Amino acid sequence: MKNLLTVVGDGNAAPVLDTALMAAQRFNSHVVGLHSLTTEYAVVFGGEMGFSISSEVDRTLEREGHERRDQARRLFREFMNSKGVPVGPAPPGHNGPTASWREEDGRQNAVVGMIGRVYDLIVVEQPEKLASIAEATLEDALFESGRPVLMVPKRSRPTLGEVVAIAWNGSTETAVTVAMGMPFLKQAKHVVIVAVGPQHMPEPGPEGEELARTLEQHGIDVSLRTAYGRQKAQGESFLKEAMEAGADLLLKGAYTQSRIRQMIFGGGTRHIIMESKIPVLMAR
Repeated sequence: MKNLLTVVGDGNAAPVLDTALMAAQRFNSHVVGLHSLTTEYAVVFGGEMGFSISSEVDRTLEREGHERRDQARRLFREFMNSKGVPVGPAPPGHNGPTASWREEDGRQNAVVGMIGRVYDLIVVEQPEKLASIAEATLEDALFESGRPVLMVPKRSRPTLGEVVAIAWNGSTETAVTVAMGMPFLKQAKHVVIVAVGPQHMPEPGPEGEELARTLEQHGIDVSLRTAYGRQKAQGESFLKEAMEAGADLLLKGAYTQSRIRQMIFGGGTRHIIMESKIPVLMAR
């Protein structure tokens, strides 16, 4: 994982940068900080007075957008400088992570989903609420980029990838996540598979014991725990077992049920997205 795309929405993205840097230190990576500024303000009113109000609102939104961009750029540069990470060309003899800053125009979620396709990992913030730009960015990263996505909670943790939990339900999406997460799994001190029984799998698939044998052939130290329930209850159980195992990273296949169904009725992925206290690596 040599190229990490890190979404910096504003000046409050320090936990995202902390986690991205921990990943970069693990893999000696290059961190690209990305900020996207939308130029589309669909505020239109009828009448002469209305258009003057619309123009004023546009100017206010544009000014606020530029302020957020300035905050994000300043945070990124100050953070990297404080950690001794060069932003731009690395000086001669530098050995360690490097960084660069990238600015794009357009809606953040659409930009991330598109340009993220050429990066090894996309790092985004955990949504605080549903139907937010953070949730849209996470979902577009998952559904449009084809790359693994690391979701970072609001509070930083001191380690990343020392103990890795896998939320295993035998699904194709989880298998893809495990494959994409192998760089983390191979470097972990311990991997715990939190597996549901066959009666709770969304489709027929290999059980946790089979995954454990495969990982052991890679020289990975593995143990097994059991998750219970379906849908939201299953997501709660995955999180509970991962936390009790001391995990600092969770691997989870994204939306093994329909995304629309999870939006309406709830589901394991949606619960983990909103409630996880540790970073979550997802793919589909």
